[in-house]
Amino acid sequence: MDSLRGIAAREWRRLLIENRFAISPGYARRAIALTQLSLANSRWKRKEDAEFGAAVERAVVQPPLFILGHWRNGTTLLHELLALDPQFAYPNLFEVSNPHTFLTREDEIARYLEGAEAQRRPMDNMQMTFRSPGEDEAALSVSCLRSPVIAWSFPRREAHYDRYYTFAGVPQVEIEAWKGALRWFLKKLTVRYNKPLVLKSPTHTGRIRLLLELFPNARFIHIHREPYTVFRSTQQLYAKGVSLSYLQKPNLGQVDEGIIRRYKMVYEAFFAQRHMVPAGQFCEIRFEELEKDIVGQVGQIYKELNLAGFDALEPQLRAYVASRSGYQKNQHQPLAQPLREQIAQQWRQCFEAWGYAM
Repeated sequence: MDSLRGIAAREWRRLLIENRFAISPGYARRAIALTQLSLANSRWKRKEDAEFGAAVERAVVQPPLFILGHWRNGTTLLHELLALDPQFAYPNLFEVSNPHTFLTREDEIARYLEGAEAQRRPMDNMQMTFRSPGEDEAALSVSCLRSPVIAWSFPRREAHYDRYYTFAGVPQVEIEAWKGALRWFLKKLTVRYNKPLVLKSPTHTGRIRLLLELFPNARFIHIHREPYTVFRSTQQLYAKGVSLSYLQKPNLGQVDEGIIRRYKMVYEAFFAQRHMVPAGQFCEIRFEELEKDIVGQVGQIYKELNLAGFDALEPQLRAYVASRSGYQKNQHQPLAQPLREQIAQQWRQCFEAWGYAM
């Protein structure tokens, strides 16, 4: 239920029809809970639209800063670091999970959530609260349904939803619906914060062309990481994170193949499109270097993108580094040689582009 908890009743009904109401018996209670929640979300949505609809329509989104990179590349760490800079705003976990209602309900619900203990993400032990930076793809998935995240709930139609990683071959009407949903969500965030937004969703990595069509002056940071480690960590994501959203029984034997295929698809689109970004609006960093020297690497980002304000940010970065002194990363078992060879073959372009040993 986790990835769809912000869905409204109309979209939930549409999603069920698209998937022929094919809910596996073991997930019936989750589907019933979603149905009840969608009805409540629709009531709250009507109130929010009436109160803020005109302001959202008038809002002008300032050029965003997009963090790109596959899941487990270190995008969350980089998002948290840039979110420390008060010149930026970012969508938090509550807002991305409740895109229809956060303008009217977040402050109300905060009274109950503020004192809650920070939780640890199941896939990597990073601490999070409802105020932690969140992925805007979660908001898009429930508002326009044109998102690969929907496959986390309906894995039997994974191939259908995977098209939305890059939108290659997707009808223009669906592309426009996705663009409208992203523009709408960022306008709502602009009504709330009225600042440039720093955004991260791994799904954006293969959508540079579409993002530039919406925001020609947007800046982009791409973070990459040793691919074998990314594969192992993505396995962990599917085992401990994605499973929270299932509404259909998945074919667990296809998880590894799916990770390999999607990574390749996303990065083929990324390499084909990154040249479209104008000079001075794109930079790239290595996760391993960021992990070793957070202050130095963030400083380099600010320099390459010509961003002001690093001197004021630096003390907060150093405090963040000190706060992470006890953090323990997950340890992964070595990959079996046949699987390692398959990854090396399918992801060769990435190994060679970033200089990682195969």
